[in-house]
Amino acid sequence: MIRFVPNILTMLRILLVPVFIWFFFYSRIPHSLIWAAVIFVIAEITDYLDGKIARKYNVISNFGKVMDPLADKILTGTALIGIAVPPFQLISVVTVIVIIFREVAVSILRQVYVKRKIYLPANNWGKIKTVSQMTGLTITIIYLALVNVENYVISMIIYYYFWLVALITALSGVSYFIPLFFPARNGESK
Repeated sequence: MIRFVPNILTMLRILLVPVFIWFFFYSRIPHSLIWAAVIFVIAEITDYLDGKIARKYNVISNFGKVMDPLADKILTGTALIGIAVPPFQLISVVTVIVIIFREVAVSILRQVYVKRKIYLPANNWGKIKTVSQMTGLTITIIYLALVNVENYVISMIIYYYFWLVALITALSGVSYFIPLFFPARNGESK
């Protein structure tokens, strides 16, 4: 039974995305942003747990290899768009484009590598990228949920933080393309 838990958590995260979207963008019920923040945090927890359980019990599946990163990208992309467009407009749409472009490019690149029988695990840049994105999104969404007053200083911190995240994201993307243009020679580690 434990072998299905990571995939169930991944599917739960995918199912939480439309619920998050509804609360974040459309709901007019009181405290809808608080509900959106709670759902976002729950989705992040499922991401953490599914990977931890899959590695601990060695139940990594092809489904999980495809759907887990897809679920992450959908959740992250949705939240980024949410804080970039009205009514919030806390970050530049350009940062969102950079981040989403990197995610799509690296996903396509991974498929090219798979056809060449090259498997790329997440590198340190990718891990830093993920942590910086999720930390920034979590704090920003909680800030929006709990603070009803616009604060110029906090808005500027969020704005420039996400430019830094976009830079880290771009650098992490470049790090995945380096082996494509500079492959390891025979005898060198991959």
